[in-house]
Amino acid sequence: MKVKVQTLDAGKGGDLELNDAVFGVEPRADILHRVITWQLVNRRGPARAARERSDVARTGKKFGKQKGGGTARHGDRRAPVFIGGGKAHGPRARVFTSSLNKKVRALGLKMALSAKAKDGSLIVLDNLDLGKEAKTKALSAKLGKLGFGKTALVIDGEALNVGFARASSNLGAINLMPAAGANVYDILRHETLVLTRAAVEKLEARFAVTGGAE
Repeated sequence: MKVKVQTLDAGKGGDLELNDAVFGVEPRADILHRVITWQLVNRRGPARAARERSDVARTGKKFGKQKGGGTARHGDRRAPVFIGGGKAHGPRARVFTSSLNKKVRALGLKMALSAKAKDGSLIVLDNLDLGKEAKTKALSAKLGKLGFGKTALVIDGEALNVGFARASSNLGAINLMPAAGANVYDILRHETLVLTRAAVEKLEARFAVTGGAE
């Protein structure tokens, strides 16, 4: 698959041949759903347990007479009806984790990249170098000419461009990450996917060498 490479100045940076094994895979909704579900489950924090009646350190001595006191016949102060008592049927400690085969995770990432390339929402930039104009106002004007859409995920190579990261930090519609952090959920939840030449090389090398499990 051949795509046009653009520059931040809305100029042409030549053509780039994308690997069909990474950017030409037919997307499947069931695979993408499995990978996104796996990601979201593993993002959940552990559930904190509450102290129940047996976990509260309070006296078990009977504090009143069985009859004649005009109150209920309580045996100790650990009962849930008292302030400081144990919680009735409180939450248990849980860790939410899920596992997914590496091949399915790799296939899901390929499909997410291919889906963006297929529907025309993939933009390839030569680089993210802003030079001396590493300012938010200047960057915002340049992005308006490139047609990034309402939200855009920008993926750079091994390391992020410091100037671009600083200039885009105040732009809520732009999210930036290195190629190593590319994942299905973030790619699909943004309207536009923006890759640099370095990012394309890293992603293609990642699948060629390691299988690209995400």
